[in-house]
Amino acid sequence: MYNDDNWTPVEGEYLQGFIDQINPIDGKFKVSPQTAKVAWRALPFYDNVVLVRVQDSTWTPGNLTVYYLTEEGNLYRLNGTSPPIHEVNAKAPVKISEANVLEYLRFFCFFVRGEEGPFLIAESMDDPDMPKNMDAQTRSVIEGTIRPATYEGKNEQGFYLCDAVVFYSNALFIANFAVQPTGMIEMLDDEPIAADLPIRVDAPIA
Repeated sequence: MYNDDNWTPVEGEYLQGFIDQINPIDGKFKVSPQTAKVAWRALPFYDNVVLVRVQDSTWTPGNLTVYYLTEEGNLYRLNGTSPPIHEVNAKAPVKISEANVLEYLRFFCFFVRGEEGPFLIAESMDDPDMPKNMDAQTRSVIEGTIRPATYEGKNEQGFYLCDAVVFYSNALFIANFAVQPTGMIEMLDDEPIAADLPIRVDAPIA
């Protein structure tokens, strides 16, 4: 998620101070300044909240990435459930617009998870969270199915309507979403387009 160049490394005394705040994560993942990489980035739908990413080469699984929202020194651990996001949305508050609603949809669907993992908004084979190492037939099915998410306008309640292809577990769906200005998201409709794929999204956050 967000594996782009918009991250700023946290280093030196700030790194140590942050690690002191979170160690050990969930009571089980130890973070060391020697092996950890911590970085932060702004999010377009918050004014004073940033997303912090923590990785440590000693963790198992090796691709585990832990995320926090920070708001005025308060940390909210993104653990796959919706309450931390809704709490920040109410406090910050969240500011959703036509310009950033798709980014918010990607964020919410990645961090609020089902039993099988994230609801990845699948738009490009270049997304680092898309499964790797797939056979040619699977690749051609996925390439022929995914497309950029689209904003479809507002309904009479003022909710933002979006369409997207969702990669959840080992299946792809076309889904219609209603995003409320408060940050609540409802999936209005979903239609499976490719099921029982031999791969799944592997992007653990807890």
